[in-house]
Amino acid sequence: MKSRRQLIALAAFAFGACFGSAQAADLPTFKLEMNDGKLNPARIEVPAGQRIKIEVHNVGKGAAEFESVQLRKEKVLAPGADSFVVIAPLDPGEYKFFDDFHQTAQGVIVAK
Repeated sequence: MKSRRQLIALAAFAFGACFGSAQAADLPTFKLEMNDGKLNPARIEVPAGQRIKIEVHNVGKGAAEFESVQLRKEKVLAPGADSFVVIAPLDPGEYKFFDDFHQTAQGVIVAK
C-alpha cells in the first residue's frame, strides 16, 4: 500500500513538472543583457495582457540585479550568470526596471 502511494505521488510530481515546464516554454520570451551598468536592450516591447518571460544574462565582470519596483521583481546575478523572470499580464503602459548595482542602468518594458 505504501509503495502504491509513493508511485502515485511520484507520477503527480512528474506530471506537474512537465506541465509547469510546458507552460514556461510557451511564454513569449525576451532577452536582456546586463553588462556592468549597460542594458541591452534598454527598451523591451511586449504584448499587453499576457504573461511574459525575460531571460536575463549578466555578461559583465561584476554582479548585476534586475529590479522593478512597479513589477515587484528582483533577481541578482553573479558575473556570467543567466536567469529569468516571469511577469504577470501587463496593462498597456510603461514599466521601469534598473540594475540596482549600477543606478545609471535604467530600462523600460513597454506593454502594447
